[in-house]
Amino acid sequence: MISAWRTNNRVTCRFVEQIPLKLWTAKIPELPHRTVRMIMAHLHNARRRWIRTLGSESGLKVPERVDERSVTRKQLVAALNQSSKGIEALIRLAQEAGGVLPAPKLYTWRNLPLDAGHILTYFVAHEAHHRGQVVMAARQAGMRLPVSVTGGLWQWSTRAKEV
Repeated sequence: MISAWRTNNRVTCRFVEQIPLKLWTAKIPELPHRTVRMIMAHLHNARRRWIRTLGSESGLKVPERVDERSVTRKQLVAALNQSSKGIEALIRLAQEAGGVLPAPKLYTWRNLPLDAGHILTYFVAHEAHHRGQVVMAARQAGMRLPVSVTGGLWQWSTRAKEV
C-alpha cells in the first residue's frame, strides 16, 4: 500500500512539474475565481487537513499549508513530497492497528472508512479527480496539454520504478 501511495504521489508531482506556467496561472473556465495553481495546491492542503484530523492525536507532524494563490510549482512539489510522508504514516498507523485506524476525536465527518485500503483509495481517487479536472480545464481554456503529459498520468509502472 505504501508503494502504491508513493507511485500516486510521483504521478501527481510529475504532473505539477509539467504544467506550463501559462496554464498554472490560468483561470478555470466557468470558475473565474479558481486557477489551476489553486486546484493543485488544494491537494497538499487537503492532505495536511487529513493528517491533522486523523494523525495529530498519534503525534504525526502536520505539514505547513501552502498559499494557493502564490505557491510555485517547485514549492508545491516539495510540499507534496512532505505531505506524502504524512499520508504514508496514516496508512502505517492503520496497518499497525490491525488494519483499521482507531477513529480520533477530531474525526467528526465520518465519510471515510478508516481501514488502510479505504484510506489509500480515497486519497488516490481525490487526486485523480483533480488531475483530470486540470486536464479538462486546459482543454476548455484552449491550452491542451501535450500527450506526453496527459499520457504520463497513466505511466504508473514507470513512476513505480522511480525512487
